[in-house]
Amino acid sequence: MEKILEVNDLHVTFTTYGGTVKAVRGVNFYLNKGETLAIVGESGCGKSVTSNAIMRLIPDPPGKISRGTITFKGKQLTDVTEKEMRSIRGVDISMIFQDPMTALNPTLTIGTQLMEGLREHHKTSSAEAKEKAIEMMELVGIPNPEERFKQYPHQFSGGMRQRIVIAIALICEPELLIADEPTTALDVTIQAQILELFDRIQTQTGVSIILITHDLGVVAKIADRIAVMYAGKIIESGTRREIFYHAEHPYTKGLLQSVPRLDMKGEKLIPIDGTPPDLFSPPQGCPFTARCPMAMEVCNKVYPVETEVSDTHKVDCWLQDDRAKQLLAETADQT
Repeated sequence: MEKILEVNDLHVTFTTYGGTVKAVRGVNFYLNKGETLAIVGESGCGKSVTSNAIMRLIPDPPGKISRGTITFKGKQLTDVTEKEMRSIRGVDISMIFQDPMTALNPTLTIGTQLMEGLREHHKTSSAEAKEKAIEMMELVGIPNPEERFKQYPHQFSGGMRQRIVIAIALICEPELLIADEPTTALDVTIQAQILELFDRIQTQTGVSIILITHDLGVVAKIADRIAVMYAGKIIESGTRREIFYHAEHPYTKGLLQSVPRLDMKGEKLIPIDGTPPDLFSPPQGCPFTARCPMAMEVCNKVYPVETEVSDTHKVDCWLQDDRAKQLLAETADQT
């Protein structure tokens, strides 16, 4: 399959009065054309920073991409000028930001906000832009789009605002759509509708999607592959089936155990004890060691090498190393 995006050894830091925050620490992943990749993990693990780095929206100062490359369709985004990047944002790569309640300008009509991208990037006439905007509103499921075109954001519900935000992101027909927590502020019924909308839009337009979320349950139906992020690193990645049915990292297993299911029948959810590490001074070993019930001495001292469980399934965990497995078995025998 054709790779549309490739991120290699990405490091993002933020300089503060208290020191340097190492928010993203050597992230590697790729996205194929027409595919949906979900990046999941707890709040503060670096998901949004990674997506903002792809869009080159890291504020400098205090933040900067200190190392690594971001390649989009053969072009190094880390090397392009800000002027070149402005011509890419919204046209080739679009982003849906968190919280639809604050993403729209309350002083402008929905139609004005929809047409802005077309007028800026494609220099279309007002009539052409309006026609395209109404067509896009129909695509995302806005009823009576001709009338709604003239209205303001406060006249829309939360779910309808999210649909408008999606329409704005798609109106210039980008090849890559980054959706940062697109369902967080919505109730479960609207969440399901938005996820079905993503699936339908991808089928109709062929857009590639990166879905950022903290909820594995959200991606269960639409993600082709999943990357699990923790403390600024991707610690496990694989296909949807591999992550949901054959998870290897204790953190991934912990996330799955904390997702409510309809068949639980009174069973309690199992939380992950403890808190993520301080990224002012990240641990030199596995960052999950302090919270991991399976942690060994080596976990605290050395970061695990990547283990290829299959061609598509990779995990950073000493439990998958043959030497560590043998040591764990010997320890179990002694006890």
